[in-house]
Amino acid sequence: MNQSIQAMKQNLKVVISGGGTGGHIFPAIAIADALKRRFPEADILFIGAKGRMEMERVPKAGYPIEGLWISGMTKDIKSLLLPLKLTSSINHAIAILKRFKPDVVIGVGGFASGPTLMGANYLGIPTVIQEQNSYPGKTNRNVGKKAKAICVAYDHLDQWFPAEKIHFTGNPLRANITLNGTREEAAAFFHLDPTQPVALLVGGSQGALGINKGISAQLKAFCDSDLQLIWQTGKTYIDQANKEVKALGLEDRVKPTVFIERMDLAYGLADVVISRAGAMSISELALVQRPVIFVPLPTAAEDHQTKNAQQLVDAEAALMVRNADAEQELVPALMRLASDKALQTKLSENIGKFARPNAADDIVDQIIKAIS
Repeated sequence: MNQSIQAMKQNLKVVISGGGTGGHIFPAIAIADALKRRFPEADILFIGAKGRMEMERVPKAGYPIEGLWISGMTKDIKSLLLPLKLTSSINHAIAILKRFKPDVVIGVGGFASGPTLMGANYLGIPTVIQEQNSYPGKTNRNVGKKAKAICVAYDHLDQWFPAEKIHFTGNPLRANITLNGTREEAAAFFHLDPTQPVALLVGGSQGALGINKGISAQLKAFCDSDLQLIWQTGKTYIDQANKEVKALGLEDRVKPTVFIERMDLAYGLADVVISRAGAMSISELALVQRPVIFVPLPTAAEDHQTKNAQQLVDAEAALMVRNADAEQELVPALMRLASDKALQTKLSENIGKFARPNAADDIVDQIIKAIS
């Protein structure tokens, strides 16, 4: 072991910044966990955006976090505050970095990531970017010019980043994605029948209105089917979903929930899955090899979720229903897939070819190189 790596084991200090959604938070925590496995004495600090979900999720994972006064562009008068917020957040980030004195700053995307990496660049601290998507946002494209390494999960990102800095690592996944326990244990956790098929709906950490409406529009179809459903609604739709389930007498077989803490059990129990086509969702489903119907978020930048999903559809690794068609087509497509075992097997095998199980450790390798 060379002296620089030995020194890291003793006093490595890392800042990880970003968040806003689970798609940014969970990979950030996965990177932190991988760093801790490699360097147990490492001091890791998160920087997030005040009022966003990282301020709750990161401490639950065991890491400290500080918040910046930053948000994205909106269509109301609050957007007028954005220049002030950006200036304030860059100055606050610089103050945090001066106090903490990290060896490296890692940006994972989200509102706080840009000001933090700008502050790191101003102070001359090495930076590493973890870009989850096939289409990077403006902030990452700008700060990527000064990054030591850019870890990506898709090909052809050299049109936005310097090719020599790009490293294909895949997306790091949260620790509870691995499949644990028996089907009976998972069914007991969700209060479902282990002998009957189960569909899992994951609309992202905050729910997905288009998917929720697609299920609601034809929820009655579950009355005439043996298919059960774990329905992650998000906070804004949970009351409506519970009301609809109760009205149809489906409480024993359709289980609405705001958020799924035990994704390992949910994936283990699911025979089929409905999901948005965000980068992290695709990475998780590839790892657990579940047959999936993607409903891409149409408002994602450059419609990249549709492009993500189409890659898998072309590889016969997934099915796709467009958001605008969800109310008419989603439940029928789900019922067809749930009854077609041969199609389930083909989709499971093909999506598994997209898995990158060692992504977090590969990213740590690039972090070490950036410091060295």
